[in-house]
Amino acid sequence: MGNGSNRTASQPFILSTLFCLLVSIYVHLLSNFCEKPKLQTLLMLTSLFLSARALPSSLITYSSLNPNQNPSNAAKTPRFDQFREKPGFSDAAIKVPTAPWMKGSLLLRPDEVIDTSYHHETRNKGHNAEEKTFKALNRRESGVRGSKAMKKIVRKVEKLDENSDSEETQMDNPGEFKPLGRIAEKSEPGKRFGGKMPWDRDEESFILRRTKKERVPTTADLILDEALLNRLRREASKMRKWVNVRKAGVTETVVDDIRSIWNRNELAMVRFDVPLCRNMERAQEIIEVKTGGLVVLSKKEFIVVYRGPPRKSSEQTNSVWVKGQDAISSSLYEREADRLLNGLGPRYMDWWQRRPFPVDADLLPEVVDGYRTPSRRCPPNTRAKLSDEELTYLRNIAQALPFHFVLGRNHGLQGLASAIVKLWEKCVIAKIAIKWGAINTNNEEMADELKHLTGGVLILRNRYLIILYRGKDFLTDEVADLVDDREKLLRRYQHFEESTRESDIEISEVVTNGKQLEETSKTGTLLEFQELQRKFGEMKMRNLETEAEKAKLEKELKSQERKLSILNSKIEKSRIELFKLNSLCKTSERDDDIEILTSEERECLRKIGLKMNSSLVLGRRGVFDGVMEGLHQHWKHREVAKVITMQKIFSRVVYTAKSLEAESNGVLISIEKLKEGHAILIYRGKNYKRPPKLMAQNLLTKSKALRRSVSMQRLGSLKFFAYQRERAIEDLKVRLKDFQLKSRKPLRVVKII
Repeated sequence: MGNGSNRTASQPFILSTLFCLLVSIYVHLLSNFCEKPKLQTLLMLTSLFLSARALPSSLITYSSLNPNQNPSNAAKTPRFDQFREKPGFSDAAIKVPTAPWMKGSLLLRPDEVIDTSYHHETRNKGHNAEEKTFKALNRRESGVRGSKAMKKIVRKVEKLDENSDSEETQMDNPGEFKPLGRIAEKSEPGKRFGGKMPWDRDEESFILRRTKKERVPTTADLILDEALLNRLRREASKMRKWVNVRKAGVTETVVDDIRSIWNRNELAMVRFDVPLCRNMERAQEIIEVKTGGLVVLSKKEFIVVYRGPPRKSSEQTNSVWVKGQDAISSSLYEREADRLLNGLGPRYMDWWQRRPFPVDADLLPEVVDGYRTPSRRCPPNTRAKLSDEELTYLRNIAQALPFHFVLGRNHGLQGLASAIVKLWEKCVIAKIAIKWGAINTNNEEMADELKHLTGGVLILRNRYLIILYRGKDFLTDEVADLVDDREKLLRRYQHFEESTRESDIEISEVVTNGKQLEETSKTGTLLEFQELQRKFGEMKMRNLETEAEKAKLEKELKSQERKLSILNSKIEKSRIELFKLNSLCKTSERDDDIEILTSEERECLRKIGLKMNSSLVLGRRGVFDGVMEGLHQHWKHREVAKVITMQKIFSRVVYTAKSLEAESNGVLISIEKLKEGHAILIYRGKNYKRPPKLMAQNLLTKSKALRRSVSMQRLGSLKFFAYQRERAIEDLKVRLKDFQLKSRKPLRVVKII
């Protein structure tokens, strides 16, 4: 019974399966005979749709699955190998991947499934071979493309080159073609492109490596034994206490501290501060000279000094005279600088930079007897003032020069000024360094005093140095003496000529029997020359600040007067323009026959007007035809009109209210002060009649009213500025009179030849 029911239940499913198979075969045959691709696609979709609708999901089977394999995973990753025919499952249906828009699954027989993998492999076989070859050449494999493998390849290539160049592999064929010289030259790549190729190497080029600076043996290396020196250096590396050398350098206090340490220990460590820490070789020389010890170790800014064997007395001053003979073994630069500084003063031995040692200006005398500022006279057609280009050029020159002097005080610099004048005879620039660690130094005071004493030009000044240029008008002592002698000789000749001329005049008077001759000309006489000198060569020793202030006041007075004249002309133009605009406006006169209102009526109308929200705002244009039109529009619906004006002066507010009353023939009720401004309340009257033309013909238009307002504002501003100029001119005249009274005092006159 059960078997019969199963057979009856499975019959419709079998029929539907057979129907689907027949339809799919029919579609397949049609698609083979159809040439249009669109029709083939439509037939395939039809077969898929029918198979999906006809077959239920219960008939889904898996033909190529193992019994132990998970069906879900197989469905996710379908393989076309399972669609091939197998002997045991030739008639079983296979689930085929469906399109995304299909709801049901697709089941086909294995012989109906088209396997495209074989055709794809045959089509791309050549490409796959090429791809494999390309990957084999480029992929990285251990032991194939490493550094060792590449070295082996290079060696084999070199061996091949050697074998190809050897005599065994080369045979001389007499009949072989040999190119001519011109053809060979053209075939060269370098000459073909007109130059050397980027990959060609210059075989003759060589590299010069920087040679290391040879270590100069120190005094300790030359004097001490190697064993003793090594022991001292080991002990020095363990030291942790030192003596500080400040900016002032190796002073007597530092020397005393080092010697006190030597009483307890044979080594003393010293630590240098700026500026000596920047030149440790120079610091080592200074410490050895002043203490008499030997430097056994130097590291960074630290130096370890060994008290050493007994030596000559090292009590020397900070500055000694350096003779030219001591610099024979030095460089040419140092020898020339020493020759330049010889005879100027004692040298500063604590100098922290390279040689030569500059002159210590603090040891020069503060006052020099008979010192005077050097004579100056500018050459013809030249200006003593330096231009910007000349100043830059001199600064560039001074940068390469050595320092000539070292200074540490602010005043008493006559000795330094005398040395600078001597230096200027050999060098046009004097370079002065300011001592480090000197107390209360002021480079501005130093530079001002040196300029006053020498008359030079200050090129550069800062906290470290001062540079002075002698100037274009500088004269050496020899040249100044020659100029003075020449002027004395010229005066002698002038007096001789004048005496000769006077004697000739006396002789002429004797010849004419004592009659006085007519007045002779002064041209070419000594008197004319003296008058010219008195006119142009005399300089009044006035207070220069007073004269400069007076000239400044005169210039300012002329400027203020000129500005006042310009303002007056502008005021006149504004008055003319304002007069023209006012002439276009013909204001109405107030009517004497006005309505009389009682106090109760006025108070009632005033309250009504204050409660009104609508109002007429009066701007900067004042009363013009548009205001009257707006006023009549207000009176069309209400008896009282409220006009708000922004004017701050109450007299102007009253004038505006009266003009509104006269032009509108209304009644002025009151003027009230509000938060926005002043409110003018105007009553239209009991017998009010609306005029035929609301805009008044006798008033200005809106544009002309604006022009009048601007002209009035401009005129007021110009008058205010003119008043300020007049006050300033009066003050300047008063101050100028005071200076003129001061200048009337007797003055001392100095004659300059």
